[in-house]
Amino acid sequence: MKANKTNTIFLLSLLVIAALIIWLLFDRLGNQTGDDATRRGDDRPIPVETGTIERGPVELRRTFTGTLEASAAFVVAPKVGGRIEELTSDLGDEVAWNQVVARLDNAEFTQAVAQAEADVEVARANLKEAESLLEIARREVQRVESLSKRGVSSESEKDTAMANLLAREAHVQVSQAQLVRAEAELEAARVRLGYTKVTAGWSGREGEHRVVAERFVDEGETVSANASLLEIVDLNPITAVFYVTERDYALLKQGQKVLLRTDAYPDESFSGSLKRIAPVFRENTRQARVELVVDNSDLRLKPGMFVRATIVLDRVEEAVTIPAQALTKRKGEDGVFLVNEENTAVQWQPVTPGIRQDERLEIRDTDLSGRVVTLGQQLLDDGSAIILPQPEDADNGSSD
Repeated sequence: MKANKTNTIFLLSLLVIAALIIWLLFDRLGNQTGDDATRRGDDRPIPVETGTIERGPVELRRTFTGTLEASAAFVVAPKVGGRIEELTSDLGDEVAWNQVVARLDNAEFTQAVAQAEADVEVARANLKEAESLLEIARREVQRVESLSKRGVSSESEKDTAMANLLAREAHVQVSQAQLVRAEAELEAARVRLGYTKVTAGWSGREGEHRVVAERFVDEGETVSANASLLEIVDLNPITAVFYVTERDYALLKQGQKVLLRTDAYPDESFSGSLKRIAPVFRENTRQARVELVVDNSDLRLKPGMFVRATIVLDRVEEAVTIPAQALTKRKGEDGVFLVNEENTAVQWQPVTPGIRQDERLEIRDTDLSGRVVTLGQQLLDDGSAIILPQPEDADNGSSD
């Protein structure tokens, strides 16, 4: 009894599911039939909106987001350690090429120069003494040779005099070398003393100026050699950096003109040109680095600012363009619906889309004229009848 009841419930469930499936199938077929009838437009014209086909120049523009960077930057660091007595430049100051920007305590280095100068004087005195002894040795040799010719001196005395002469000559050479070494040490001490004046010595030329971007120390601090003191940057021209994908990479060329905008000056634009294109893509982002050069003679643009760069990648002087919303698809093919001269029917025209500029789209390889449907294409087929909306002034006239 219990088993029969279970079987009955199971059969009823199957019947309900089957009925639901059949209802869904009929509903789907009914909708498709209705859509086909509507698309054919056999009963009445289909209301649509249209746009004009125009001729003129069209540009392929891309806008990239990026960041401004200094065209050159370097960190000023002393070559010797010491206590900072003075910082002559601070954050935001303009710095000339080779200008002294910091001074270190130089007492120790001044003393080293004085010591080296004294060593040079000692070496010169030693050389003078050696040269005097050499002269005496030469006279002694001449005297012994004179006595030897008269048979007064012996060969041993002659040999002794010659040995003394050779020793004095060697002493002179050693003294000369010591003088050269002392003079070199003096020059090195003077160079180290000069290092206590820290200069902004970038690889530039007289008359160039840059700006202090950051200060790392304060006066009175003791720093080691090569410690960072100031960062100095070149802001004119300034560099804009952004990254592009493979789609746009092939269209970029050095020298292309660029228009930049930044939030700091929303009503202004700045002109620049494409300077460098990286030859490799970053593996993690699949993008390549691109650098622009922007004139910044008034120094209003600053490193770190967010910018939007617009580049014209391609341009066609005489192009056929349609409203972008007119493009549609039929059976996977791009095309438009052309309106006949009477504005009563449409014709399907396959097209090859090209450059899109704002709301206009270039059509390539096809010479079109007249008007195209911009709204209502989903209801149309080739040859469908259409009706255009009446102008507002016509409606107002009929109501009067």
